[in-house]
Amino acid sequence: MESTLPASGTSKTLHHGLQVLELLVQHPRGLTLTEIADGIGVHRTVAHRLVRTLEAHYLCRRDRFKRISLGTGLVRLAEPVEQDLRTLARPVLEELTDSAQASAHLVVRENAEQVRMLMIVEPRRAAMHVAFRTGQLDPITRGSAGLAILAAGPPVPGERAEVTRARERGFAVSTGEIAPGITGISAVVRTGRDQPETSIGLSLFEAPDPDALGHLVMAAAQRLSALLG
Repeated sequence: MESTLPASGTSKTLHHGLQVLELLVQHPRGLTLTEIADGIGVHRTVAHRLVRTLEAHYLCRRDRFKRISLGTGLVRLAEPVEQDLRTLARPVLEELTDSAQASAHLVVRENAEQVRMLMIVEPRRAAMHVAFRTGQLDPITRGSAGLAILAAGPPVPGERAEVTRARERGFAVSTGEIAPGITGISAVVRTGRDQPETSIGLSLFEAPDPDALGHLVMAAAQRLSALLG
C-alpha cells in the first residue's frame, strides 16, 4: 500500500486509521500488527492504538492467531450508502447479466479523477466470468465506466478519442485498461441532481459484437434512469 501524507488541516490519526481499513480491504485473510505498521508506515505502538480503537467500534477484529481483519461493524456503516441507487439497480443489472452472460457493473463518480465500483452482478450460468472487487477505485480516464461518464459531459480540449467516440454512439468501449484482456462496455445513467454521476456496463473476456452489447447496455441504462426519475 502506498503511504500518503494527510492533507493540510485534516486529522493525522484519523488518516492513519482509515489507512488501516484500506490496507485490510486489500488483505481479506488478515494481517499481523507488524504488517499493518509496516503497511501504513507507522511505529508498531501507533498501529496497536489504531487497531484497538477500530476494534472498540467493531471495524476490525483479531482471530485466534492474532491476525487482524475487517470487522462486522463496517456492514452497518456501509449499508445506507447509495442504498436507493443499489436497490433500484440490482434487478436491472441482473437482467443485463442474464442477457449478455457477462458480469454487469454499476459505477459512480467518486471525484474529479476517480470512479468507484458500487455493485457488480455475476452471471449465474456462464462457464467463466469476470470478477471485480466492489468498492475499488479506478481512474476516470481509463476503463469504459469512467469514459462513459466523461462522454456525458461537453467536449473538453485534449480529451481521449475514446471519449469522443463514446459521445457519438452512446456507449464506451475499452479493452485491457482496468484488467489485462478484459473488455468493458458502459453507458451513462441519466440521474437526478441528488444522485452521483453513474454508469452501467458489462465486463467480459471477449466481445465479438460490441455494438450489440452496447445497445444492451444503453437499454439497461435507460431503464435504470427511468426508475431513478
